[in-house]
Amino acid sequence: MSKDITLYTVGTPNGHPIAIALEELGVPYEVKALSFKDNDQKQEWFLKINPNGRIPAIVDHKRGDFPVFETSAILLYLAQHYDPERKISYDPVKEPNLHSEELQWLFFAHGGVGPMQGQANHFFRYAPERIPYATNRYIEETKRLYSVLEKRLEGREWLVGNHYGLADIKTVPRVLIAPWSGVDLEPFPNIRAWLERAQAREKTYAGLGVPTRMNLKEMLEKADEHAAKARANFNFKKD
Repeated sequence: MSKDITLYTVGTPNGHPIAIALEELGVPYEVKALSFKDNDQKQEWFLKINPNGRIPAIVDHKRGDFPVFETSAILLYLAQHYDPERKISYDPVKEPNLHSEELQWLFFAHGGVGPMQGQANHFFRYAPERIPYATNRYIEETKRLYSVLEKRLEGREWLVGNHYGLADIKTVPRVLIAPWSGVDLEPFPNIRAWLERAQAREKTYAGLGVPTRMNLKEMLEKADEHAAKARANFNFKKD
């Protein structure tokens, strides 16, 4: 049986949101796991899908094999074409204020939490040389962004409105690995409760395992080994 969508991805906080959204929406999809070690994301065939050479990306076979790249753009695309019941999104016409809030928090994650924590990851775990200024700068900025999330979640279950949605789906996978980025979640009780609620969702938990599940405990226990393996598998100079 053919699937509606092919998802090109890797088991990282950038890739997991799309699998989560597809699972939550019940969209039939096929997974193509890329290999950073083999530099799949830079191959000519994949650059035709995503000219930026990054994961994730999708091809929508129901709409003429239409390709979409960038996590947040894919989430919005799925909401537009596959969420008529607004299970994980808000209607821009019927619920314009909630839709706007959704975009604001989605872009907060896309332009703030993701890039800043990504740099914290790099300098704290993967950089071939230790640069204290860069490490501290990105860890502290990530903590500041977490304080914004913590305040937003005060008295709320989810980031926007009264149901789990795109902004949560985008942000949760990144925040789940905060300790790997050098950020302690202990000072953020609202965030910790929010992460527990999200992971308790059966379909979200399933999506967090596509194509592989990140084992934070194991990563932290074998931090040097894991970081060395990642450096060997991923050529930072090419990215």
